[in-house]
Amino acid sequence: MYSKSIQDEEFGIVKLRRLANASSIKISMSQQGNLQATLPKLTPSRYVKKIIDSSRPELRKIIEKSGVRTYGSGMRIGKSHYIIIKPASTLRSIKKSPSIIIYKPKNLEIDSQEVQQEIRKKIISALQSEAKKYLPERLKILAMQNDFSYKRVRFSHAKTRWGSCSSSGTISLNIALMNLPFELIDYVLIHELCHTKEMNHSRHFWKLVSMSDPDFMRHRREIKKYSPTI
Repeated sequence: MYSKSIQDEEFGIVKLRRLANASSIKISMSQQGNLQATLPKLTPSRYVKKIIDSSRPELRKIIEKSGVRTYGSGMRIGKSHYIIIKPASTLRSIKKSPSIIIYKPKNLEIDSQEVQQEIRKKIISALQSEAKKYLPERLKILAMQNDFSYKRVRFSHAKTRWGSCSSSGTISLNIALMNLPFELIDYVLIHELCHTKEMNHSRHFWKLVSMSDPDFMRHRREIKKYSPTI
């Protein structure tokens, strides 16, 4: 039985399950899409927070494999937005930067399909706003610095791809890029800019990438710890 929960900025609500026979802290995914922690009965919850902080890449993979993610109050979205849950008589939401405010009736659980759909709707809106404000200008700067050219920029929220580049020079960027660290955003933008000169992933392509991003090998490894799924 769950005793209480803690709030994490990235993962939202993490339910705590204290058991007398538990010998260590174990974190897994619940059927509702929340992370849940099983821990010895007398273990302080601050130790769960420490394990979450040291295991974020692995926890992201657990969430990605489950195909389900539950959003909750206090979670950071993009670079400047936060989710706030408030009680109300009917389910509704507003985006009032930097807040994504969800008004939730008492009879609906935070992990219910109705509430999560309402939250995702506003998350997409918030990420679109941030992406349109930041990504085109950043792409333009990187293109000028590294002698690339492209035709235009489009936005998507694909589940599996951070970006793409067409043979005509149109670069498509996932709005979920705004959830990445800035250096990984630059890596994706440079990657797609390099495709304007080399459409495949040949040695020449990766040489182009390395010329614009000398630390690209580390960035290539790091980005695998994240998922574009919203």
